[in-house]
Amino acid sequence: MRRERVVVLALDGVYPFELGIPSRILGAADGRYEVLTCSVDGRPVRTNADFGVTVEHGPEALATADTVVIAPVAPDRITGEVPGDVLAALALIRPGTRIVSICTGAFVLAAAGLLDGRRATTHWQVADRFRRMFPRVDLDPDVLFVDDHPFLTSAGAASGVDICLHLVRKDHGSRLANSVARRCVVPPFRDGGQAQYIEQPVPEQGAARTAATRAWALEHLGEPLTLADLSGHARMSQRTFARRFHDEVGLSPGRWLIQQRVARARHLLESSDLTVDQIAGRVGFATGASLRQHLNAAIGVSPQAYRRTFQTAR
Repeated sequence: MRRERVVVLALDGVYPFELGIPSRILGAADGRYEVLTCSVDGRPVRTNADFGVTVEHGPEALATADTVVIAPVAPDRITGEVPGDVLAALALIRPGTRIVSICTGAFVLAAAGLLDGRRATTHWQVADRFRRMFPRVDLDPDVLFVDDHPFLTSAGAASGVDICLHLVRKDHGSRLANSVARRCVVPPFRDGGQAQYIEQPVPEQGAARTAATRAWALEHLGEPLTLADLSGHARMSQRTFARRFHDEVGLSPGRWLIQQRVARARHLLESSDLTVDQIAGRVGFATGASLRQHLNAAIGVSPQAYRRTFQTAR
């Protein structure tokens, strides 16, 4: 079995937590990945904490990578230009190599002109700044990560976990991704987007929450659930439920249901031999045509194409 080589580029001012995510998550994938860490000159790197890190590799490691991860740096180090030594390091990456950024790492890719005309994301707190600096990039600050192959960008901090699990899922299927998530004690897939983490007023003490209703909805995903069904389960008015749901999840109930149905459909396409129509019925889409429409809108492929991709991984 050939191991995919992942090289993480650590820049001065790097966040230590995010720097360690690829090694921790991909390193738990049954030996499928080899994760190396490098700097632009092979020397120790200052972090944004009160310590530095010593790396084992210089920029030449980037030329051997199948996947490159750009770890994030503190916002005060962000500029609209890429330092010469960083540009020289990026130039060593082979054409076609998959390149991933975590949080503010997207600024490095954008400043190097690699994201022009592409969809991308970054931390919601610096989204306005990103738009001003890089108007040619189609920024979506509402999502946890964006896969615009060969460039993948993710939002802040823990979204680095999300995107690394996405890599495992994309490369080797849901079964291994779920196993990695269990080993690392993290959710295999987080619903919603960044909106749920943006600063909001704290709910009133004792206010009803929507988590129990979300769990109930997942158990009844194959049924034609309506807003009235959800709000009735939560014992709220539809208006109150919709507002609180959006505050907690960052999505409307309807959009969240579609997202969960697509996620369940993807799992069944990967792990079963059910027909598209059978899967549509199990996840709550009225017809196979509806499933095709929603899957294409979510990830840009048909159910058949998605299944072909993951049958090998299975």
